[in-house]
Amino acid sequence: MKARFTKFASVEPTENGWRLGIQKGDSLSYRDAQLDDYSLLPRHKFPHRTLSLSLRAKASSSSPAGTWGFGLWNDPFGLSLGFGGSPFRLPALPNAVWFFYGSPQNYLSFTNDKPAQGFLAQTFRSPKFHPLLFLAGLALPFSRKTTRKLLSKVIDEDGFSLWSPTACRREIQEQAPGLQRVDVTQWHGYRLEWSEKRVVWYVDDAQVFESPVSPNPPLGVIIWIDNQFASFTPDGKIGFGILENPEPAWLEIDNLSLDKLSDC
Repeated sequence: MKARFTKFASVEPTENGWRLGIQKGDSLSYRDAQLDDYSLLPRHKFPHRTLSLSLRAKASSSSPAGTWGFGLWNDPFGLSLGFGGSPFRLPALPNAVWFFYGSPQNYLSFTNDKPAQGFLAQTFRSPKFHPLLFLAGLALPFSRKTTRKLLSKVIDEDGFSLWSPTACRREIQEQAPGLQRVDVTQWHGYRLEWSEKRVVWYVDDAQVFESPVSPNPPLGVIIWIDNQFASFTPDGKIGFGILENPEPAWLEIDNLSLDKLSDC
């Protein structure tokens, strides 16, 4: 795993893991701290086709401004023209599976019936369109609502709310009996098992969600905390940018384990 961070952010080793932190600050500076295993690779050479990822984690707050999480993705919004030794990479449709936190300014869903913010178990699967076709599609004269509807037909997604300001205990227990809302400010064990036909999420060794929406490989591991937001709301409003952090925010992890799963 390689540590990467911007100005006003840090990745510091601990006894059994890492502490990823961003400083408090205004909305003029992007602050990001992350660990990954794909940053120097072209997307088609990302290292994983199946994986069991497990770790323990604890966050500084249940509701910091921005996003944080851990899992796998295809870095769909990455853009690199290959200069300075960086791999050539254009934007693509998303393939991702992760434990994801997004503050209320975020709306990370292309449908109207899936959780889109808070602390989620979440997955996206998209066809492997050439990135240029995707960009051309966005240029067509559709309304934003129509574009969002078209994306919802192309991008399969699934998700389960582990914590949000609007998710009540009853709703969570109906979907995952015995599970309380996850207090991310306390240490918990997290595991996701991504195979060819399904994904399963666990918290403290208890299964909390299972989905047949398995992202298309290859993917890379990403563990991060930042102060950005992105949203594409049901009424067609698009928003993205960076947020003020009134206080420092951090994500601490340890006992990270990455194990290949059989393709089943």
